[in-house]
Amino acid sequence: MKHIVCFHLFNDYSGSPKVLRVVLEGLLKRGYTVDLVTSRGGVLDELRSYPNLRMHGYNYHFSNRAAVTMLRYCAVQLYTFVLAFRWLLSRNTTFYINTLLPAGPALAGRLMGKRVVYHYHENAFVKGAFYSTLAAVMQRLAHRIVCVSGYQASFLKRQDKVTVVPNALTADFVSRLKPDPEAAFGRKTVLMLGSLKEYKGTKEFIELSQRLPQYRFELVINDTQENIDKFLNDNGINVSGGGNLTIFSRQSDVSRFYNEASIVLTLTNPRLAIETFGLTTLEAMTNALPVIVPTQGGIAELVEDGVNGFKTDVMQLDVIGQQISMLLENHNCYSAMAKSAKNCSKNYDDTQMCNRIEAIITK
Repeated sequence: MKHIVCFHLFNDYSGSPKVLRVVLEGLLKRGYTVDLVTSRGGVLDELRSYPNLRMHGYNYHFSNRAAVTMLRYCAVQLYTFVLAFRWLLSRNTTFYINTLLPAGPALAGRLMGKRVVYHYHENAFVKGAFYSTLAAVMQRLAHRIVCVSGYQASFLKRQDKVTVVPNALTADFVSRLKPDPEAAFGRKTVLMLGSLKEYKGTKEFIELSQRLPQYRFELVINDTQENIDKFLNDNGINVSGGGNLTIFSRQSDVSRFYNEASIVLTLTNPRLAIETFGLTTLEAMTNALPVIVPTQGGIAELVEDGVNGFKTDVMQLDVIGQQISMLLENHNCYSAMAKSAKNCSKNYDDTQMCNRIEAIITK
């Protein structure tokens, strides 16, 4: 049976490590031996209980200073490049590279003659020269490339050995969701999960909460409370005083937020970045929650406008405000969209995703 050596740069609770957890858990349950090389302290740590998994951890985190982050990134690439050679004599071994960032071990894998498979989550071509360079490296080094959406794959110059496999959720996560459209409609709560990156629409979400004081807004930010406080202070945003907005720092389990929500928003600005899939959108629809998403990107492939949610220019806050009010004040409209959202989510099955990726990795 295949031996899989998986490399992932930053182990947190964002989309790409969550998807990797689904894939690796599926492979571990099927008896594969997996070596996982990643940073400590995120969702991938939950796999430690599997006896056929060996974890090789290191400390890594981002800095507010770009130069420091780049130095740390380069140091990890050198470390994982050298570490990869411990599997030089391992037979029947595939190097599974999650995201573009682990370029060092991908190069080492090719130098050793290993099969190299990339699971490509980003859209490098809207993220600047650094990511475009990494995408070029991927296209040269990878034997196979797994893309998460047709939109994302369309940007690659290479089309040979490129397969689109949409993301899915773990059965464990789905089991913690409690779909109940009737109760959700009554909660009148708007939820967004994101980060402090400018393109994620944090400031726009806060503005929506101020425009619509009759509804409750919850914002879950994948960062520390210290960084959140600094962001709010730097932007002159005051959310204290018992208003209708509550901001939460990084969470290890976000299922409870979906169980307390009515609508889920994604406000990524396509002028700055484009979502290649939209895992939070899938999580929301799995809990029978209507969604509002951008008009472009892989995330838009999940939504049929006016059926299971809305696709809207995220800079048109007036329109988004009207859509929120329409959903939260029109019971029939809300119920129909909630039902459609739940039905759509059934197309994204974790077993099917694992089967397809297993076939690619182990071919």
